[in-house]
Amino acid sequence: MTPSTPDGLPPAQRWRAVVVIMLGISMSVLDGSIVNLALPGIAREMNAPASQAIWMVNAYQIAMLVMLLPLASLGDRLGYRRVYLVGMALFMLASLAAATATSLPMLAVARGLQGLGAAGVLSVNTALVRLSYPSARLGRGMALNSMVVATAATAGPSIAAAILSVASWPWLFALNLPLGALTIWLGRRALPANPPQTQVPPPIPPLDVLLNILMFTLVFLAVEQLGVRGAAAHAASPMGWGLLLAGVAVGVFYLRRQWHQRAPLFPVDLFRLPVFALSMGASLGAFCAQMLAFLSLPFLLLEVHGRSHVEAGLLLTAWPLATAIVAPIAGRLIGRYPAGWLGGIGMGVFATGLALLALLPAQPGTADLVWRMALCGVGFALFQSPNNHTIVTTAPLHRSGAASGMLGTARLTGQTLGAVLLAVIYAVWDQHDGRGEMVAMWVAAGFALLAGVSSSMRVRAARS
Repeated sequence: MTPSTPDGLPPAQRWRAVVVIMLGISMSVLDGSIVNLALPGIAREMNAPASQAIWMVNAYQIAMLVMLLPLASLGDRLGYRRVYLVGMALFMLASLAAATATSLPMLAVARGLQGLGAAGVLSVNTALVRLSYPSARLGRGMALNSMVVATAATAGPSIAAAILSVASWPWLFALNLPLGALTIWLGRRALPANPPQTQVPPPIPPLDVLLNILMFTLVFLAVEQLGVRGAAAHAASPMGWGLLLAGVAVGVFYLRRQWHQRAPLFPVDLFRLPVFALSMGASLGAFCAQMLAFLSLPFLLLEVHGRSHVEAGLLLTAWPLATAIVAPIAGRLIGRYPAGWLGGIGMGVFATGLALLALLPAQPGTADLVWRMALCGVGFALFQSPNNHTIVTTAPLHRSGAASGMLGTARLTGQTLGAVLLAVIYAVWDQHDGRGEMVAMWVAAGFALLAGVSSSMRVRAARS
C-alpha cells in the first residue's frame, strides 16, 4: 500500500462487493459440474453418443483454463472490475444460448463461451477480494472466498439433482440469467477500482495469448487421450503422446519468451519468489488429491457399499459442511501463526482422512463414513485459506491479477490431473469391489502429503 492507496473499501460497500464476488464465483464454479448429472439425458434427447456429449464438459473446462491468465493480465491493465463484469455478461448470454440450444454442437459452443465468461470472473476474483478488504482482515476475506469455492465445487451434482427433479435440463442454464443480472447490477457500483500504478504495464503481445491457449489446449487434450481413452483401452495412445510432446514444445518456447518480460502473461516473475512457487506447488497437489477423492467417493458409496443416491448425496455433504465450518476459523488464524505450518497441518489432517477412507471396514456405518469425510473437509479448509492468502499477498499489488489467475490455473490443472489419474487407476483395478477406490484414496493421500511438505517448506523460505 502507498499513502494514496486506500486500505480496503468502506464497510457498507465492502459487503456489497463481497456479495457480488461470491455470486460470481458460485455460478462459475457450479457450472463446471452442474451439467454432469444431465449428460445422459441430453445425449439421448439430441441423439448423440456419450463420447460427443462429454464435450459439454470439456468445452467449458478448456475455455476457462486457457483464458484465465490472459484475462487476469488484462485485469492488471484495464481494471479487475471491468474484466469481472464483462465476463459475467458473457456468461449470462452464453447461458441463454445453452438453454435454447437445439443440437449438441450448438450446446458445446455455448458451453465454451460460458467457460470464457467464467474465466473473466475467476481470473480476477481474488484480486478483487484483496482490494475489498483492509489488510488486517484480508485473511477472513480469503477464507470466505475459499469456503464458497470449495462448497460450490462439491454442490454441483446435488443442486443439479434438485433442479432436474422439478424441471428439464435447460433450467440448469436459465437460472444463471437472473443471478447474473443481479451480479452485474450490484457490481457496477460495489466492486473496487484498481489502485493507481506508477508504471503503465506494456500491452499484451497477441502471440503470447496464442501460445498460452495452444499450450494448455494441447496438454489438456493429451491427458484426456492418455488418461481416459488410453487407460480404457489398456494401451498408450500415440495421438496422446504426440499432443503432449507438442504441448511441452510450445510451453518451452512460450516460457522462454516470458522469462525477460517486465509483466509476463505467464507470471514467471512471481515464480522466482520461493514462497509463491512453493504455495503453487502445494495448491496443485491439494486439488489433485481433492479431485481423486471427489470422483471416487460416489463409486465407493453407490457401487461398493450399496447406498442409494439420496443417501450418498447426504453423506457427501459432510465434506463441504466441515469446510464451511472450519474455513472462517482458518481465516482468523492467518497472521497469528505461519501460513506454511497451517497449510502443512491442514494437508496432514486431509491425508489422514483420505487414508482412513481407504481403510474403511467392509460394512461401514453412517458414522464411519461421515466423520472420515468431515476430517477431509476440515483439513482442506485449514490448508486452502492460508495458502491462497499467501499466494495473493506475496505478489506485488500491481500483480494481484496474475496471482489470482494462477490460483484458478492451479486448481483446474490439479483437478484435471486427478481425473486422469483416477481413469488410469480404474483401468487397472476394478471399481466394483472397492480396490480401485482404495488405491485412489491412497494415491490422493500421497499427493496431500506432498502438498503439506511443500507448504511447510515455506516457513524456511520466508525466513531466508
